[in-house]
Amino acid sequence: MADLKLLALDQDDLGIISAHMQDSVFRVGELSYDARHRQFTAVVNRFVWEEADRGKKGYERRRSVISFKRVEAVRSLGVNRQDPEGVYCMLAIRFEQQGDGPDGTVELTLSGGGAISLDVECIEVQMLDTGGAWATERLPAHPAD
Repeated sequence: MADLKLLALDQDDLGIISAHMQDSVFRVGELSYDARHRQFTAVVNRFVWEEADRGKKGYERRRSVISFKRVEAVRSLGVNRQDPEGVYCMLAIRFEQQGDGPDGTVELTLSGGGAISLDVECIEVQMLDTGGAWATERLPAHPAD
């Protein structure tokens, strides 16, 4: 499979990236916010959902990077930022518009009730696979409450 390279400039595009990022895992030490360049970046191990239903034996994860541009502020809930080895799982990425303009809040919903909120000037998100694919036998599952 070819490496994915995706760009989101609106909510529909962001929904596509969210679907590809579902069940990505990352360590806190792989998150960064560059306030000067207004960019938030996460390096993740992405579950390759687009290959999961093709009848192949086993599944795959890939090393990926997701970058959010035009970020004004970053907040987190339920994330221990003091533990760089802490592991979290991303469930979804959503956008809530503020008023009539393009600005709003991008929320990365994490398993266990955590979240990372990014106040953005507008939606500008890039996701790309950076290589490093490997096989896994585990299919992510989300038990109903």
